[in-house]
Amino acid sequence: MESLKINKINKTVNGTIQITGSKSETNRLLILQQFYKNLKIENVSNSDDSVLMQKALASTSNEINIGHAGTAMRFLTAFFAVKENSEIILTGSGRMKDRPIKILVEALTALGADIQYVEKEGFPPLKISGKKLTNNFVEIDGHISSQYISALLLIAPTLEKGLQLQFKGEVTSVPYIKMTLQLLAELGISYTWENNVISIAPKPVIENATVVVESDWSSASYYFSLVALSPNSQVTLSSYKKTSLQGDAVLAKIYEHFGVQTTFKENAIIIANQQTAINNQQPLTLDLKSAPDIAQTIAVTCFGLGMECFLSGLHTLKIKETDRLVALKNEIEKLGGEVEITNETLHLKPSTIFKQNISIATYDDHRMAMAFAPLAIKVALEIEDANVVSKSYPTFWDDFSKVTR
Repeated sequence: MESLKINKINKTVNGTIQITGSKSETNRLLILQQFYKNLKIENVSNSDDSVLMQKALASTSNEINIGHAGTAMRFLTAFFAVKENSEIILTGSGRMKDRPIKILVEALTALGADIQYVEKEGFPPLKISGKKLTNNFVEIDGHISSQYISALLLIAPTLEKGLQLQFKGEVTSVPYIKMTLQLLAELGISYTWENNVISIAPKPVIENATVVVESDWSSASYYFSLVALSPNSQVTLSSYKKTSLQGDAVLAKIYEHFGVQTTFKENAIIIANQQTAINNQQPLTLDLKSAPDIAQTIAVTCFGLGMECFLSGLHTLKIKETDRLVALKNEIEKLGGEVEITNETLHLKPSTIFKQNISIATYDDHRMAMAFAPLAIKVALEIEDANVVSKSYPTFWDDFSKVTR
């Protein structure tokens, strides 16, 4: 699919969608399953990232290309570092070769890993010679991407002495770190997090375990946006838990600002538009450092409602599939909005202008395509390279049409 034209949606959004398992949970569990073969995983994500992770883990080649899959790059770097007697080249797309990995490589090297840069210092591709890591202490900056930290935590219980990980400075993306620790705990792996030190106990074997992956909250965000923009709408999404491990579950609270009410029923949520509660004259101020992946959805929702917003805590968005702050500014301004950005903030000014039939560039970024789709409630638009959604949510366009046609 090169590009997708979406006509203006002239009906109330309504329907029921089953969303695939969280890729964040799935990818963590896939790594753990390599260490603990008696772990079963249900409701596995069908995202490109999770499919690539499974292929990489099953590969017998000495060169593995994980394309745009950032999570896979980070987690596999740590995994192959501890896979004794293996030697592989881990590489990715052109964009992946521009995404820094030095902090993780330095942390693994401090534990005793043997990793070399094949091309540019500090960036993939990497030559990784797997070996037994004997050190058990590493210090790392708390302000970095949680994926680096989770990569270390996932291999920690396989190390002979476990791991002590000490943070320098404030820790960001805490929910994703907690997700990793919670999944370890579900497998009977002991940990403590006191002040700025996480300690993981060694655990060479686990009891038989089955983990059911919760559906992906960031994938749910696009329906929250649709419902916020469509008066009297209601959508049911499954499978979700009130006590979620995912940081993006904060959506339910955030979207109250847009008049969206979330009701939990068994393993599903019902999201309904209650726009009597909305005040779009009041600027929305949010710190999204714990849930940066929903920033694009929120910014587009605000634009669609003519609402001003100040979003902060977005420093990790510059090193995602694209520079998401620049991409958001470019595409919202094409539609008639006005956006100011810094390295970690976005300020959307209130606007009532919606230009018709604008072509939205997606920058090889799945979230750009899905975040802008709900604007079809307001205007007809075109999404370039619409298949990019397969990275996290391959059935998005089918599901989108179910509730909008």
